[in-house]
Amino acid sequence: MSSGSGGEGREPDPTTAHAASLPRLEQHEEGDAWVVALFGAFDLNSVPALSEALESGARAHAKVVVDAGGLTFADSTVLNVLLSFNRRAVLRVARPATALARVLNLTGADIVLDVRATVENAVAG
Repeated sequence: MSSGSGGEGREPDPTTAHAASLPRLEQHEEGDAWVVALFGAFDLNSVPALSEALESGARAHAKVVVDAGGLTFADSTVLNVLLSFNRRAVLRVARPATALARVLNLTGADIVLDVRATVENAVAG
């Protein structure tokens, strides 16, 4: 049994571990772009919020940037939303996390979508 405060030997707290994977998005204007930053795991249950954020951003901005650096999981419904939105508006995907980069690469969507290494590059380009 550990008596120090260093956390040695402790099990991870399942409530905070789960909270880190809950889907969350943040939105803000940057230049002439609307940036939608994704955090956590996005799937069928969370894509409606993503779709609404993309559509809302496109109504008032020349381009929409998805900052995917905080994404921990993305299933095919996320990919479908991105591809569908890309046909109707200017979309850039920035900093795709490993989870999304793998899906984009395996499906060839990284050729169809405009994928950028940084948010700054996605906004400027």
